Amino acid sequence: MTHNWIADLVALMADSRTGRQTIEKLLAEQYSALTAFFRRRSRRAVDVHDLAQEVYLRMLRVSDPDSIENPEGYLFTVAANLLKEHAVREGRTSTGLDISCAESEGLLVFAPTVEHELDSVRRNARLREVLNQLSPKCRAAVVLQYQHGWSYAQIAEELGVSVNMVKKYLSQGLAHCRRRMSSLA
Repeated sequence: MTHNWIADLVALMADSRTGRQTIEKLLAEQYSALTAFFRRRSRRAVDVHDLAQEVYLRMLRVSDPDSIENPEGYLFTVAANLLKEHAVREGRTSTGLDISCAESEGLLVFAPTVEHELDSVRRNARLREVLNQLSPKCRAAVVLQYQHGWSYAQIAEELGVSVNMVKKYLSQGLAHCRRRMSSLA
């Protein structure tokens, strides 16, 4: 019995073509969603198409693409993993600011002035004054929530009150701060 290696090779190539066509069809359908995914998550807009191309290459390496149950989910999982790798690589090689990205333009325009710094100092002093006008538990609730990021339950336990009371303290404290800060401005 002879093994027909030519038939096996032709079958393998046909399977490879079918798998490649499946990948190409998926990427054609999902390309705009994929680039939007990268655009939202990448710091540099110039990387978007390169990342999409890398996803395509990685998808081509899948040995049996027809066996993937959720091709779109798999595609975006590959994209998310690639983005993580890219972020790690970028973190190692670049610590600077990319001046070509839209987010950094706002940072470059804003240069703190002496007036801005003085205004910030005045606002902080006013806020301390307004917070000191609150009852001790109300002030503690506001500070623990907004300065330290504690949950309602943590604050309630610390102050020895119910979670609902913490919500009332925060509501009263914020209302007072808004009123007093706007009247002092």
